[in-house]
Amino acid sequence: MTTPRALAPFLAFPPALRADGFAAAPEQTEAFLAAVGLLGPRSLRDVRLAARAVFGPGPERQGAFDAVFDRVFFGREIAAPMPGESEELPAAFDSAGFEALPDPGETDQSGKQATEAERLARRALDGGSAGEAARRLLRRAARDLPRRRSRRLAPGRGGVADPRRAFRMMLRRDGELTALPTRRRRTRQRRVLLLVDVSGSMKAATDGTLRLAHALVQAGEQVEVFTLGTRLTRITRALAHRDPGAALVHASGLVADWDGGTRLGEALAVFLSVPCFASFTRGAVVIIVSDGLERGGPEALVSAVAHLRRLAWGVLWLSPLASDPAFRPETGAMRAILPLLDRLGDGGSPMAIADEVLGFARHARQR
Repeated sequence: MTTPRALAPFLAFPPALRADGFAAAPEQTEAFLAAVGLLGPRSLRDVRLAARAVFGPGPERQGAFDAVFDRVFFGREIAAPMPGESEELPAAFDSAGFEALPDPGETDQSGKQATEAERLARRALDGGSAGEAARRLLRRAARDLPRRRSRRLAPGRGGVADPRRAFRMMLRRDGELTALPTRRRRTRQRRVLLLVDVSGSMKAATDGTLRLAHALVQAGEQVEVFTLGTRLTRITRALAHRDPGAALVHASGLVADWDGGTRLGEALAVFLSVPCFASFTRGAVVIIVSDGLERGGPEALVSAVAHLRRLAWGVLWLSPLASDPAFRPETGAMRAILPLLDRLGDGGSPMAIADEVLGFARHARQR
């Protein structure tokens, strides 16, 4: 029996919630469908309220819950607001205010300059050229990524006394204790947050960067990946697939704003306004791969990067324009955020990006 088209998003919503870490039991699914039937909703706002009442997300996860709802029922990700618009998520998608898509007969000027136009499209990703850089990242990430001290203790020299191990040793040796066992705090990788610019000016570098993002997700302990353009899209779960080809295909289907406009400041502001997303930044290494060609004033981008800097352990900005050792930022936005960055590095090739990511801990220690 074929499922009616109108019922498809209602059946897809609970699995999508579970995939994002929400509790969505079968009984709740039945209650949700029953609540929608009783309400006789006149708009999707009524459906959203019914979903909140049945699944009951906590206040700290309200933003993430609404993002899942928007993805399933509206078929979109969190959109960065246009300049002057409120940062609140709209109740429904409205294409008003966006420039029309270019005529297919026009010459494609992607990569020549920054633009505010939102261009929604599908794209096939091919990260084959980044294979060697990805393998290097996989081999060395566990050793070279920045680490922090954990609260958990493990046996080790030079730490505090371990009385439990001492008593066990005494029981085995008839009360004799030849050496006092100690334990010390473990270390673990710092969380890594990777933000990839997928606007038109970064078109040539997008495929290789996302291939490296897949390697980083596979090698790191806690890695989150988002794409930025005119919208904000989380692609971490797509890149968790072990096969690079399948992961990139899945990721390409999630992102809608390939090779479009550049609204980095607004997209970062949306990221920081969602509590569960902003929590990824605390104590993390934040890596932004972008040329920084922002349209308009730099105020939104400076405010967002300053907020990121207060939360993060370190901020690494990788620009393809920085492949020249004599490079100096020329745009107002990049000059304004330069003092807020721990490092402005070379993002001109997959190997350069891999080297910058792996060497960031060393640069941080030298600083």
